[in-house]
Amino acid sequence: MHTPVVFIIFNRPEEASLVFAEIRKARPKKLFVIADGPRTPEEQSRCDATRSIIDSIDWPCELFKNFSDFNLGCGKRISSGLDWVFSQVEEAIVLEDDCIPDQTFFPFCEEMLERYRNNTRVMHIAGTSMQEGNSRFNPKDSYYFSIIPNLWGWATWKRAWKLYDFDMKAWPKAKKEGSLIQWFANPAAYERFSGVFDRYYKHEENNWDNQWVFACALNRALCINPTLNLITNIGFNDSGTHFKGVKTPGDKMRHSITFPLLHPNIIAPDRSADSFKYRDTWGIDKKLHHRMLRPIKTLFPDLYWKFRNFFKLR
Repeated sequence: MHTPVVFIIFNRPEEASLVFAEIRKARPKKLFVIADGPRTPEEQSRCDATRSIIDSIDWPCELFKNFSDFNLGCGKRISSGLDWVFSQVEEAIVLEDDCIPDQTFFPFCEEMLERYRNNTRVMHIAGTSMQEGNSRFNPKDSYYFSIIPNLWGWATWKRAWKLYDFDMKAWPKAKKEGSLIQWFANPAAYERFSGVFDRYYKHEENNWDNQWVFACALNRALCINPTLNLITNIGFNDSGTHFKGVKTPGDKMRHSITFPLLHPNIIAPDRSADSFKYRDTWGIDKKLHHRMLRPIKTLFPDLYWKFRNFFKLR
């Protein structure tokens, strides 16, 4: 395996060891490890135990470590760590410490990185598919295109990451002009992400991920998702920072993708698949009356809100 792998860790040695076991099987020639520092003195031992996992490297591998002595938080630690990675390499595969990949995830990413290396319309390659349970989703190809990047196991290029801005300085102008409304296509999806972008722009959320969603949307980027899910997220438990007690489809069964890959004839987003993900993953337009009222909201927004408030619809 020639593509560098990025391993993002913190204070979860149990979860991290499971992910590292899959990295060991893939035997990347370069491994970049990004680690945040402890939030409290009591947390130091768990951070040290997690970092020691990589001491068991037993294959020919260049190891690069970026360990923080103090806690930066998810936002600054991961974004600054990825800046460090892409200052040294042109492309990489990224795994956090709670995302267990199927072994076919690695060659899938490698092939996609090579195939779309010079196609600037494509900014992101995911290992996660959120189409389980979608009876209308039955593509013949090995992957499809989306407008929203899935971030549980992914890959990208330096040429794409350079468009990332942690502070989202372009958001106020994009919001004022409404330049992303047409790209999201679904008014409910834009409404949801507009609120998310507001919070991230104000740094009310200590994370890095929706800045990447914004960068992809701002640049009208396409994101590759495999038809079959290749990642299981095991982080939805009390050890996580953002998902304690949250029930979410992270623990979807992972599969092996078949090679040779079957490539789509058209490079365009699958809007139907995205709509399913909006409803199933984020609960957008999940209620029937919301979907029925969307055309009214789009054409007559003032009337929509009067109607909704009068009937106390939620």
